[in-house]
Amino acid sequence: MNSLMLNTDGVQIPQLGYGVWQVPAEEAEQAVTTAFKAGYRHIDTAAAYGNEEGVGRAVRNSGLPREKVFVTTKLANGEHARAEAAFDESLARLGLDYVDLYLIHWPMPGQDKYLQAWRAMEKIYRDGRAKAIGVSNFTVETLTRLMDEADIVPAINQIELHPYFQQRQMREFHEANGILTEAWSPLGQGRGLLDDPALRVLADKHCKTPAQIVLRWHLQLGNVVIPKSVTPARIAENIDVFDFILDAEDLAAIGALSRGQRLGPDPDSFE
Repeated sequence: MNSLMLNTDGVQIPQLGYGVWQVPAEEAEQAVTTAFKAGYRHIDTAAAYGNEEGVGRAVRNSGLPREKVFVTTKLANGEHARAEAAFDESLARLGLDYVDLYLIHWPMPGQDKYLQAWRAMEKIYRDGRAKAIGVSNFTVETLTRLMDEADIVPAINQIELHPYFQQRQMREFHEANGILTEAWSPLGQGRGLLDDPALRVLADKHCKTPAQIVLRWHLQLGNVVIPKSVTPARIAENIDVFDFILDAEDLAAIGALSRGQRLGPDPDSFE
């Protein structure tokens, strides 16, 4: 497993993690346990997912040293004005002493409280309850404003990113400011991307699946990536991406798939 260095006191994040968006609360513990057995050491959850309790049980019962598991959770959208209390509630649901990464889930620009939330998160970081802090779904505009006001530059921005929505401008902005890019919905939510003929050609070339081709593309771009599945075979398949390399021609073929096709909400208008 590759790890990438965050801009925060030498903290490293496993580049490929396991996301639990839309994993039902009653299935989360087993799903995360299956992921651990497959080799994952990075778990991404959120207060809004309603499954922090199951994730926490899986972490605590895994037999793995706590420092060997990277846990991310996120501030719920209605909690920007009470971010510190909301964090404590997430920590209690997880049953952990700290999280490795805490994110503002959405900027919610119409509410205009994300700067207030970030100041509370800076305190959480200084208190050692989160090893790193960052954001999710921020744009160049909201991220610039945050950095202008912040003492701490976000370690990561987790954004929708897949071959049909490649976010080149955001990735370049992140790189220029020492912020890692993390991709959610990295496989396009199963809405046609993996049936693209160009990906099938590459899958045949490398004796891999289209999903593995896409995940390898993310890794070679330098993205942190968090595929989600509750199917044990798919969980194992998604981590089996470290034994081949896409060449320049392969990367160009995937780059040509860009459509500017967003599948999730627009952060500028999502409230």
